[in-house]
Amino acid sequence: MADDVPDDEEPKKKSKLPMIIGLVLMLVLGGGGFFAVYTGMLFSQETPSESHDEAEAEVVDEEPLPDVAFVPIDPLIINLDTQNGALKHLRFQAQIEVPAKYEADVTLILPRLVDILNGYLRAVDVYELEDPTALIRLRSQMLRRMKIAAGEERVRDVLIMEFVIN
Repeated sequence: MADDVPDDEEPKKKSKLPMIIGLVLMLVLGGGGFFAVYTGMLFSQETPSESHDEAEAEVVDEEPLPDVAFVPIDPLIINLDTQNGALKHLRFQAQIEVPAKYEADVTLILPRLVDILNGYLRAVDVYELEDPTALIRLRSQMLRRMKIAAGEERVRDVLIMEFVIN
C-alpha cells in the first residue's frame, strides 16, 4: 500500500513547547524594553529645564564667539529685463560679516561694494535668479567679488537678508 502507517496508530501531536518559549521570551523582552525606555537607560526623557541646564553647561565649555561685526547694506532695488520685454524687480538686502577690527575699513568702502553688487545682479539672467538653487551660487559670487574689492581678510561672509523677485 501507499500508506505505510498502520491503522491503529494515531499521527503524533506537535509539541507546543516552542510556542510557549517564544511567548515567554516575547513578554520578557517587551517588558525589558519598556523598562529601559521608561527609566531613561535607552532614550533619555529630559524635561525642558534639564535640557536647558545642560545647554548652558555646554556653552560655558565652548570657545567664545569670534570677534565679528556686521555691516548692513541698504536695500537695493534692481530692474531686471526679461527676454519677452516684461520688467521685473529684484529687492535685495544683505549684511557683510567682517572681523571687528576691519569694520570701519569696510564701512568706508561700502559704496564700492554696493556698486559691485548692483553691477553683478544686473548682469545675471532673470531665469537664473528664479532658480531656487541659484542663491548659493549667487552668494558665493558676490562674496568673491567683495573679497577682491575689500581685501581677502576683511570680508568673511555675505548674509542675504532679503531676496525677492516680483
